[in-house]
Order: sequence, then structure tokens, then C-alpha cells
Amino acid sequence: MKNANTDVLFKSEKKKPADRADQATLAARAVIDQEAAARKKKTARLKQLRLEKEAADAANAPAGPAKKRKLQTRE
Repeated sequence: MKNANTDVLFKSEKKKPADRADQATLAARAVIDQEAAARKKKTARLKQLRLEKEAADAANAPAGPAKKRKLQTRE
């Protein structure tokens, strides 16, 4: 005997092409958003490191330019 509900429960509905396109769009946007977040995090980390390096270089730099020595002229 065949149950009448099996036709309804296990019937495979055909998906519309628009639904498949929407799934692809959502997946692509998720990947793009994830990459953008990773890029933003990396940029912030590199900026922080650059600012720390510049501060360290400024602290170690000499106070002023070195004085030039005058050349002695021969007489």
C-alpha cells in the first residue's frame, strides 16, 4: 500500500533560477564582507605598528642637525 502523504512530503520542488542566483549572491557577499573585515583588521594592526615605530625613531633621533665644520684655508 502506498501512503498518500509520501507524495506530498517527498515531492521535490523545482527551484527558480532567481532563488539560485540569490543564494549565490548571498554567499558571495558573505565572503566579500569577511575579506573586508580581515583587511580592515590588518590595516589597523599595521597602522599601529607604524605609529609605534615612528615614535621610537623620533625618540632615538638626535636633537638637532649636526654642525658642519669649517674647512681651514691654507695661507
